[in-house]
Amino acid sequence: MTFTIMGRCPKTGRLGIATATRSLAVGVRVPHVAPRSGAVAIMAIADERLGHRALELLAQGNKAPAVIDALVAGDANPEYRQLGVIDDDGFRAARTGKRNRDFAGHRIGADHIALGNVLVGPHVLDAIEQGFTADPAAPLEDRLMAALEAGRDAGGQHGGQRSAAILVYGAKTFAEVDLRVDLHPEPVGELRRIFDAYKPAIPYYNQRQVDPAVPPLDDWLAERGQKIEAG
Repeated sequence: MTFTIMGRCPKTGRLGIATATRSLAVGVRVPHVAPRSGAVAIMAIADERLGHRALELLAQGNKAPAVIDALVAGDANPEYRQLGVIDDDGFRAARTGKRNRDFAGHRIGADHIALGNVLVGPHVLDAIEQGFTADPAAPLEDRLMAALEAGRDAGGQHGGQRSAAILVYGAKTFAEVDLRVDLHPEPVGELRRIFDAYKPAIPYYNQRQVDPAVPPLDDWLAERGQKIEAG
């Protein structure tokens, strides 16, 4: 019971995924990203180990279609899975197994994949794509959040959502954005609240990991006329 947007910025090479589901803690199982390698979504009856295997295959130089083929060949239950892969070169591939519950499907577009299962209808995928492509000049994380909200606003999945997550990597080996809502009555809205509070601090945490002289966050933000809005 999941809907997901995967994206790549062709200008920067940044990779990311945003996802929501009725299950708990979706950020643990569905999104897998490695910098300068690729982004992977493992959905439906999600086996987290497939995500780790997919990243290994990408690191070995396999392209997205070959990674999907390898995951299916090595899986005892591939028809229960929904898979998406975007590699560092921008190749994209996805697969929706035959045992996914309706509505289930995926859309592959320029620098993105939208996919979902147990959706209220195919229009949810249309909305996700429209949310992602609405502002091509926006930072990748903003486009991912907009797409996730569009999927929710289009009806999402049967029964609603309980958890949501967004994961974005740049060139470094640490995530630039890694935010999760593991249990909430409206997790996409809660993820938006956390995202908006965190967004001004993205460059701070990127800098702080390599420069111990960076001042405390509140001071750093104050120097720029900003502050954390926790409400």
